[in-house]
Amino acid sequence: MRRLLTVFLAGSLAALSLTGCGKKEAAGGLTPVTLNEVAHSIFYAPQYAAIELGYFEDEGIDLTLVNGAGADKVMTAMISGDADIGFMGSEASIYTYANGNEDYAVNFAQLTQRAGNFLVGRQPEANFDWNSLKGKKVLGGRAGGMPQMVFEYILKKHGLDPKTDLNIDQSINFGLTAAAFTSNDADYTVEFEPFATGLEMDGSGYVVASLGTESGYVPYTAYCAKKSYMEKNPEIIQKFTNAIQMALNK
Repeated sequence: MRRLLTVFLAGSLAALSLTGCGKKEAAGGLTPVTLNEVAHSIFYAPQYAAIELGYFEDEGIDLTLVNGAGADKVMTAMISGDADIGFMGSEASIYTYANGNEDYAVNFAQLTQRAGNFLVGRQPEANFDWNSLKGKKVLGGRAGGMPQMVFEYILKKHGLDPKTDLNIDQSINFGLTAAAFTSNDADYTVEFEPFATGLEMDGSGYVVASLGTESGYVPYTAYCAKKSYMEKNPEIIQKFTNAIQMALNK
């Protein structure tokens, strides 16, 4: 099922990526809104459904979708004014507030409540045990990012110390770990879709565990906007949320 969904979404993601070239002019009385997302993934299917089914247009929004390729880049784009709304891990907004940014980012809607990534190993492991990661090298995520924090939480939950019991390589940029895994000496990698399935399809890796199953409910990804944007455009924030909710209700 995971593979079918990945193949189905691939065409939609390719089409959506073509719209992310800049801010649109208002068309047919619609209000232009630029959304910068952390990554393209089947995990965010309701968002793409809202676009494809015209829910944003129904709410009077002319949406431009941009792939930021990482929460840090999404937040930078939003703070600089290149994006109106950011979609990423909920922790990014907390960091802008903690750093004393006067016009800080505010989370206003949540999309996912579980981790959407998987642990991929070199060999199939039908009865995977997290303790088998002891002494192993794992390609992880950016320090302080939601994927990495959830991974570390799971490790601690199973009695493993992320700093001493295994070697977590955090030097590889977001979205490039799957490619690196094929030529790297790492034993495991933490991947989102479609990269996890891609590794399985070419025989380079095998999904051995779901981080979402292990972590339980967490505020994994959320939509946010600068405080000033929300104060000036409360109706746009509500209409944007309405469009996402309509897709979730499908």
